[in-house]
Amino acid sequence: MRIQQLLEHHHVIRNPFAEEDAQTDPVFKDFCIESTYHPAWDKVYGDPREPATAVVFGEKGSGKTAMRLQIVRRLAQHNRRTPEGRVFVIEYDDFNPFLDRFRERFLRHRGIDRVLAHWKLWDHIDAILSLGVTGLVDAILEVKHPGATVDVKVDPERVDALDRHQSRDLLLLAACYDQSTAETFKGRWHRLRRRLHFGTWRSHWDLAVGIGGTVVVAAIVVALLTNAQWGWLAHFWIYLSLLAVAWAPRLWRMVRRGILAVGIASHLRVGNRQSNPLRQVLMHFTSAEIDGQPLPNKDRSDDRYELLCKFQGILQALGYSGIAVLVDRVDEPYLVNGSPELMKALLWPMLDNKFLKHPGLGLKLMLPVELLRFVEREDREFYQRARLDKQNMITSFAWSGESLYDVANARMQACAEDGASPRLRDLLADSVSDQRLIEAMRSLRVPRHLFKFMYRLLVAHANAHREGEPAWQIAPETFEATLALYQRDQDAADRGLSAG
Repeated sequence: MRIQQLLEHHHVIRNPFAEEDAQTDPVFKDFCIESTYHPAWDKVYGDPREPATAVVFGEKGSGKTAMRLQIVRRLAQHNRRTPEGRVFVIEYDDFNPFLDRFRERFLRHRGIDRVLAHWKLWDHIDAILSLGVTGLVDAILEVKHPGATVDVKVDPERVDALDRHQSRDLLLLAACYDQSTAETFKGRWHRLRRRLHFGTWRSHWDLAVGIGGTVVVAAIVVALLTNAQWGWLAHFWIYLSLLAVAWAPRLWRMVRRGILAVGIASHLRVGNRQSNPLRQVLMHFTSAEIDGQPLPNKDRSDDRYELLCKFQGILQALGYSGIAVLVDRVDEPYLVNGSPELMKALLWPMLDNKFLKHPGLGLKLMLPVELLRFVEREDREFYQRARLDKQNMITSFAWSGESLYDVANARMQACAEDGASPRLRDLLADSVSDQRLIEAMRSLRVPRHLFKFMYRLLVAHANAHREGEPAWQIAPETFEATLALYQRDQDAADRGLSAG
């Protein structure tokens, strides 16, 4: 018989257990995202009016990505209800582009473990600012296809109300961190400058002096030639000196901006910025506007904290009172390849209490459970620096048998016909007791294993009966045999002997 034949008999229009990944699961994203929460939801989500950090350790398939998607959905609802206290959401879950750029700074023949040994806290802050600034500039410029890592809406009137200092800060941040590839770097920066009504004529005074000096010297030479006076040729060096004096301020500022641009390009290790275009952009700021401003041109975190504060100040003016950074899929970058040691090298610099408790910033760290072993073996210095006891840490993102049973029923009802209320219990023979069913759920531990097992169970039942002689309930023998086989495969996966 067909699986769909069995499901339709119980008024279920599609298989509730066909998908395993929350990011591509339409049943979760369309229905269960609003109703099916992990018991630790409140501690992780917190209060969006006061963004706080939460650190979650969970095994694969436990629902960390699902919770991240739920946080995004709930914060979007909060932003619609509270336009004056919105939360700027940054999904920091794709590390591949940042790791690729970082690795290019080092010799390619070096192992990734030695490369990641150089990864620091300021690299994380640079990556987060790159995502945030790029998303904000996309919103201000109203690009047609903005990036998916930041969902932000900006009121044009608030953009128009930014003062010159705030516009200067945003343009400096865009010069350093805007990573959009939809248009040229200089073209996009100038489009942002025009949108902010940021005039740059003051920065070209030295250019005017140079051109003016050149015109004066040329006029003198032309006048002498007109009068057939060739004696000036004997003192040609005087006119060259006048030209050098006229252009000296411009050349000096170009050199200073060039040094600054090279420093930014070389120390922004997760970015993709070329020094010459950056120098040309920095030339549009006067010395008074740029001297003393924090810039990512040194290997230290102090400047990054100041830049983060400037970014928060701009967001505050645009109606965003806080920032939520959602960190997920640490084990998925191809350079990390699921290695716990490499995940530790990548993530450990972020575990700094000063950063995790930065005012107005809430980090939600969805971490693989393998990293918990490293935490437990750390020394006192690490605990004093990270202060994980203050970070809403959840060491076991576990599900009880009862909660998994509720998840299964919620998915059944999400896939039901209008007016129907099917339950998981309806699929099984009465001889499979509720207690036995909950015990089986408890052994599966996480939603992904539940979905895989249920899919196998439906396939095993369908293969055991002909379409002309269907059976509408799964026999206990089929249930127990399929569960035993799945537990054996699950144990092999836990020991790293199969894909799981």
